[in-house]
Amino acid sequence: MKKFDVAIAGGGLIGGSIALELARAGLRVGVFDRQELGREASWAGAGILSPAPESSAMIPLVPLGKASMALYPEFVRSVEEISGQSAGYRPKGTLQALFMPEAREELSTVIALYHGLGLKAEPLSAANARALEPSLSEDVEAAVLRAEEASVDNRALTGAVFEAARRSGVQFFPASGIESIWREGSRCAGLQLKNEKIEAPWIIVAAGCYSANIGGVAAYAPVRPAKGQMVALRADDIKIERVLWSEKIYLVPRNDGRILAGATVEYAGFDKTLTAGGIEKILAAAIELTPGLSSASIEETWAGLRPDSPDHLPILGPTDLHGLLIATGHFRSGILLTPITARLIREWVTQQRVSLDWERYSPMRFLSASTHTTSA
Repeated sequence: MKKFDVAIAGGGLIGGSIALELARAGLRVGVFDRQELGREASWAGAGILSPAPESSAMIPLVPLGKASMALYPEFVRSVEEISGQSAGYRPKGTLQALFMPEAREELSTVIALYHGLGLKAEPLSAANARALEPSLSEDVEAAVLRAEEASVDNRALTGAVFEAARRSGVQFFPASGIESIWREGSRCAGLQLKNEKIEAPWIIVAAGCYSANIGGVAAYAPVRPAKGQMVALRADDIKIERVLWSEKIYLVPRNDGRILAGATVEYAGFDKTLTAGGIEKILAAAIELTPGLSSASIEETWAGLRPDSPDHLPILGPTDLHGLLIATGHFRSGILLTPITARLIREWVTQQRVSLDWERYSPMRFLSASTHTTSA
């Protein structure tokens, strides 16, 4: 039987980053994943680092997003230093384009919202927006510059995190499907694999949209997969510096010259099939925002599965089962929330207290709701 101080179910960016934090705190950590490491949402995302809410439902996430953004420069520096690999970090901001005829009124509303949430945002005329990003459509009526935002090459970052974790003593076990948590009374004693038990006083479930498939976890982490289709384009005659964002699309420039366009949100179970309609929707919106992309070459298409919770907010923290912690449900913000998630989990494991109020994201909110529903 393998024994660790901490066993982590889930070998994605979040699981790997938690492992790195805990290993650097002196703990012996094992990470177990059902397949090759880092091949789910960590591989499929675009790497946008923005705490700005996409909808009113996401406003409760802003404090956590802001805290994670503040950690990102040091997080990247540390990971790159330990691993010797680049994470493709681009702290160049986001330009949010507004198309509608009422763009000026919409602009003032958006700016007021961002400022009210403590987010820096600058209103731009269409001319000033195109001065910053000449490839923008002539149909853009106004824009918001979110200068403190950034992006990262999530595939590169994930690889760098794994290498940094290995160099820090973390042991990874890919192709190790976890059947259930191993429970002894009111305590979580470890993980039950197909042919083996893993013993650890601390178990962290960070298996993304597959977390609920682990026996004993669904009540705490009722996540479901939200498919996102993506396209990678290359247009050598178009230069995009910042993340470009509109109501329909985002475009994320990479250091290698590619431009990522995405993404759809579809609830189709664990199906990653690319569809003609999904890709057409992405390409049409990309060309509407940046018309020059009509002549771009398509380098890659793919789909990934984000872990979505019933209220679209992360599921973070301890459960009523001693030793069991949850770190999933990050939905569209997993890359952004990686540093703060890793820090909070490490603080709880090593100190049983955290530096930021995470009660809003507790896994117990679902258990309480289920109990209330049952009793009613």
